[in-house]
Amino acid sequence: MSELHSAPPAPGELLVVVGPTASGKTELALRLAETYGGEIVGADSVQIYRELDLGSGKPTAEERRRVPHHLVDIADPLDPYDARRFADEADRCCADIRARGRTPIVCGGSFLWVKALLHGLAPAAAADPQLREEHARICAQGGRAALHAELARVDPAASARLAPGDFVRVSRALEIFQLTGRPQSEWHAGHAFAERRYQARLLGARRDRAEIDRRIALRAQRWLEQGWIAEVERLLPRYRHARAMGSVGYRQVRDHLDGKLARDELLPAIVRATRVFVRRQRTWLRDEPVEWMVGP
Repeated sequence: MSELHSAPPAPGELLVVVGPTASGKTELALRLAETYGGEIVGADSVQIYRELDLGSGKPTAEERRRVPHHLVDIADPLDPYDARRFADEADRCCADIRARGRTPIVCGGSFLWVKALLHGLAPAAAADPQLREEHARICAQGGRAALHAELARVDPAASARLAPGDFVRVSRALEIFQLTGRPQSEWHAGHAFAERRYQARLLGARRDRAEIDRRIALRAQRWLEQGWIAEVERLLPRYRHARAMGSVGYRQVRDHLDGKLARDELLPAIVRATRVFVRRQRTWLRDEPVEWMVGP
């Protein structure tokens, strides 16, 4: 483990705070920003959206007063926002922060977004609205599993990586094959995130699994007590089909409001889904050169 003050950022070096959900990334980023005169650039695919507040783990108003935050609360939940767009906007934020003599500190748990910022993305065909409408019709007729099955037929590797219910990503992977004749998995394998766009240092708050499990449960319980169900109930009429509404936690609260999950089953369901998500995060982190620090 490293002490916080042992390695200030080198000139031009980008500090990137990563780690599993509930490990303490926000507080670590705040401490780094206060120590090194920094501002935080969010890298979270749910925190980017306005109104999805409690279940996204957004920095609180007090935390935002401590340190300026960017790319948090900036998009409507129906606004499509992907890794490529994030990387472009994070580039601009980092350049602006440096131009003002401050230190950009990227912080978030959406690791594809972090990789897109640090290494770029594979070339991709432009979106095709007609194909996306066709995919929506397939889902309307046979459910999202039908679209996922079609992807499995042409790109087994991508289908194994993507959840059947993730319409946006499944549709995009199928769209790439239909437009280029090559599976998305081949495009990604050819790119392999080999480009180096930033000199970056990855920092993480180290906690053991039992501690993260405990923090996951306490956090979810606290958010439910603070009104998470009411928040989702208010948002559903406008944003039921928003991508972020299918994210971990929000999906379970939505299922509860739809009568698919009893109230006493809700907290355990959220905790289970979050633990599965954390396992995927750990898989990515295992192969990354993270400098683990004492958890705040």
